[in-house]
Amino acid sequence: MKKLFSIALAVLAMAATNAMPAQAQQKEKGGYQIAGIAFYNLENLFDTIPNNPLGRDLEYTPGGKNQWNGTKYWNKINHMARAISSFTSKTTPNGPAIIGVSEIENRTVLEDLVADPQLAPWNLQICHHDSPDKRGVDVGLLYNPRYFKLENVTNHTLTEINFATRDQMCVVGRLMGERIAIIVNHWPSRLGGQEQSSPNREAAARLCKHIADSLWNVDPQMGVVIMGDLNDDPQDKSCAKVLGAKPNPEKVTAHEFYNPWWKMLERGIGTLAYKSSWNLFDQIILSGNLVNDPETRWNFWRAEVHNYDFLRDDQGSRQGYPLRTFASGVYLNGYSDHFPTEIYLRRFVPARK
Repeated sequence: MKKLFSIALAVLAMAATNAMPAQAQQKEKGGYQIAGIAFYNLENLFDTIPNNPLGRDLEYTPGGKNQWNGTKYWNKINHMARAISSFTSKTTPNGPAIIGVSEIENRTVLEDLVADPQLAPWNLQICHHDSPDKRGVDVGLLYNPRYFKLENVTNHTLTEINFATRDQMCVVGRLMGERIAIIVNHWPSRLGGQEQSSPNREAAARLCKHIADSLWNVDPQMGVVIMGDLNDDPQDKSCAKVLGAKPNPEKVTAHEFYNPWWKMLERGIGTLAYKSSWNLFDQIILSGNLVNDPETRWNFWRAEVHNYDFLRDDQGSRQGYPLRTFASGVYLNGYSDHFPTEIYLRRFVPARK
């Protein structure tokens, strides 16, 4: 099967012509390109060196309460690499084109991650920026240069709230020739309670929407993807009202947002569990022009929570939940307290004559 633009060609039978063999369709009509865009909260990926000027990383040092030494650090790197290297499918055999990450301490931990033998063949490149977050954690973005060509990166500080949190990273580039922007987020936590802390996430959503509007002022055709650990579910005010991210794609205009995770959570599928109930904080939200554009441009195809068996805890009350690194102060040598998520875009490429 022929490769187009160095990505696997997915030959998918169209519903209207499902009586025709797939190979015949491919020869006569062309086929689809598929690109994956993923997000993963890496749950406190800290190195072992005390380098936070306020000492807020001391728990992740050899003398800290977690006794975070080289063995534990490299186990964590190995586990994160194993998880990410599993983000493959028949249509994306080389993994996602773009992977957003959160809860990373610095660029060094990302350099160690992409150099792991499980990920090294992908030659992932790094976008990183030191945020003012009081815990010292940042967001970042990894991308495969075979599929995504970086153009620029801007970082945006949330000034509407009265404490320091993670900056929002906006990465603009070309996904196999088509311009797209990715806004990577880790919105303020629910510390103090969901209702009491909701205004902080609403402020984060306003900043995110402002970034998107600024992008469209420059290029109205640009697709915009908002991703991250939003610390809210799709139906919460920050997502549903401030961003206006809708559960029904047919009702979304070009510069509005579609949220494919809304209905998934309604079916009981989540990315993290708390008090015996699921939340879906790890969202990837798309602008309408990545949903309802002509099929020769990138369009949303499907979304998936990567809740692989090896990422699940199998012990007692935690059974089925994400297998985290620590639980109640006990080292579990796990992965993350969040499951990763991924969306797949596709576009139709006519057959070459």
